[in-house]
Amino acid sequence: MAALPSLRQLSYLVTLSETLHFTEAARRSFVTQSTLSGGIMELERLLGGVLVERDRQNVRLTPLGEEVVRRARFLLADAQDLMRLSREMSEPFTGELHLGVIPTIAPFVLTPLLQSIGQHMPKLQLFLHEAQSGQAVERLEHGTLDIVLLALPFDTHNLMVQELRDEPLCLVYHEQDSNCSRARNMADLDLSRLLLLEEGHCLREHTLSACSISDLKQTSSLSASSLPTLIQMVQARLGFTLLPAIAINSGILNGQPQLKVKSIDQAPQRTLALLTRKSTPLHAEFAQLAKLLEPIINF
Repeated sequence: MAALPSLRQLSYLVTLSETLHFTEAARRSFVTQSTLSGGIMELERLLGGVLVERDRQNVRLTPLGEEVVRRARFLLADAQDLMRLSREMSEPFTGELHLGVIPTIAPFVLTPLLQSIGQHMPKLQLFLHEAQSGQAVERLEHGTLDIVLLALPFDTHNLMVQELRDEPLCLVYHEQDSNCSRARNMADLDLSRLLLLEEGHCLREHTLSACSISDLKQTSSLSASSLPTLIQMVQARLGFTLLPAIAINSGILNGQPQLKVKSIDQAPQRTLALLTRKSTPLHAEFAQLAKLLEPIINF
């Protein structure tokens, strides 16, 4: 049987792909530069192709190298899950858990969730990571996150998904906005004044899902990087927006008496969900997190 690449060799290549610098990749891998270089050269020999192009100024992955890195990330994540399996079977709710949460959910659940985790899983060492949906899913697939809390619809690839609750998006507008005051459904709104988050936030796509193709061309060119900024733009009467119920129920509009909230027909909604890898050994923690989140997102 032909020799197979080792996980260590694949790890060296993945780290090099992230740094494109042999010295830095070696530092992150806690080995000498010659050890890392030798490991990658041996990997190239085993695979029968060039993975890395090197010269005095640049380091680049070849197309083969990029594909090997893509596959190696999944292998390394599965191997990491395998290493944790024995501990999880003998001592669940212990060790580290890296939880990713998207920015339009994180501020409204983390305080009660941390309190609940401390009460029900006191031996668990929790690490929180706030990231947009695309980055969070990628990090989950690659093994740097264990569980992700985000909103659907979103491409969850081949991950395990536990839907938690459907959440409506509510109309938020200035009290002097006569168009919004009269509106009963999405069709009544002047979408040229619809304010959105920047691209990359899934809430933007969830909001636009209720707009027709012709409407999409008419939405406001203004955008915000966060929900508080979006609210300030509405306060300044630059337009109106749609906010998730979890944010409104958490008091994000407190101190803004000029801003009004109402539900309207045909408004979009999203589904809060937990994601993890199918290979994860953290099934008990995954199920417990879903249970702990139920009363927190009960809007």
